[in-house]
Amino acid sequence: MNIELSLLNRRFGAKVELKDVDWTCLDLINRHGPLAPTALARRAGLHPATVTGILDRLQRDGWIARERDADSVDRRAVIVRGLRDRNHELFQMFSGMNGRMDALCGTYTLAELELIADFLRRTTTAGSDSAEELVAE
Repeated sequence: MNIELSLLNRRFGAKVELKDVDWTCLDLINRHGPLAPTALARRAGLHPATVTGILDRLQRDGWIARERDADSVDRRAVIVRGLRDRNHELFQMFSGMNGRMDALCGTYTLAELELIADFLRRTTTAGSDSAEELVAE
């Protein structure tokens, strides 16, 4: 499943000219943003200098905006937020997968879907915790 979803994400990214790592960072920004670049680097497990290049590409292509962080005493501090203008492209690309998932979910009872959702939440937590352990080492 991991391989198939990775391939799917890579193909989605190629359609909108996003590298895998750019796609990952854009998703993190859209899910958890606005974020400071250092917070994004931490979440993505990337070096801050690498994130700078990624943010340059995402900003150039109209996916994100960098803005001064009004809450910071450091006048140089910025936050990054996703721009929703291009989201229709993403929704359009995901429509095939979303339709297939709707059809698949329709074959399960509510109790079965709750069990599957619980399993996926726990799997996500296990993966997140394991990734954090690797950072701490």
